Amino acid sequence: MSEVEASREDGTDTETGDPAASGATAAPGTSGAPAEGNAAHDTVEAAVRAQLTKALGGVRGMVEAAVPTIAFTGTYVTTDEIKPAVAAGIGAAVLLLAVRIAQRSNPQFVLNSLVGIAVAAFFALRSGKAEDAFLPGILLNAGYAAAMIFSIAVRWPVVGFIIGTVTGDPTEWRRDPGIVRLCSKLTWLLVLPCAARVAVQYPIYLADGDQSGLLGAAKIAMGWPLQVAALAAMVWLLARGRTPIERKEPA
Repeated sequence: MSEVEASREDGTDTETGDPAASGATAAPGTSGAPAEGNAAHDTVEAAVRAQLTKALGGVRGMVEAAVPTIAFTGTYVTTDEIKPAVAAGIGAAVLLLAVRIAQRSNPQFVLNSLVGIAVAAFFALRSGKAEDAFLPGILLNAGYAAAMIFSIAVRWPVVGFIIGTVTGDPTEWRRDPGIVRLCSKLTWLLVLPCAARVAVQYPIYLADGDQSGLLGAAKIAMGWPLQVAALAAMVWLLARGRTPIERKEPA
């Protein structure tokens, strides 16, 4: 029997993989009431896709992460002064935050960007070298990559905890070797952008002379474009499977 025929046989919608879409009854271990929030996802793949997209903040979130860096780098290249560059970077982040507040939308990604540019500004102002503004980002990416690789090595891949937020049990997913393998592959796809940034940007940072312009360009080019590429690879991988989620009943 083909996958499409099997989907029709068990009442699952062939486009979404959602039994509810074709009027099927709830799976064992789940309530028959309409699901809300994370509970609306009936497969591991759908849950991970939704959570990863949310974590990146969509196009707007990624743009908001890049704008302060562009303002800092562009101003420094133009003026060759650290203080105006710092003011431009922080000012851009504050302006984006004000827009978020005025629109009463989630300011999480702007706040992340503001904290990041503030830390970068501290490093640059302390040393008097503009390239030091990029050191915290390099170290952070190295830390993320190391932590995620360690999580894979001990068979607790960080992406697995996304499954836990959906099922209501943060560790139940580890009982299924297939889900552990899937989450390990997805975690590797998150490792790659972090490792690539370190591999490219750290040698530039160590090079002689003022490398701030090149570092700024590298940070922007390897920021959201790499994240989008990683997300696209994850979507491709996740689209190949339909692993059902078994939710834990509330006590």
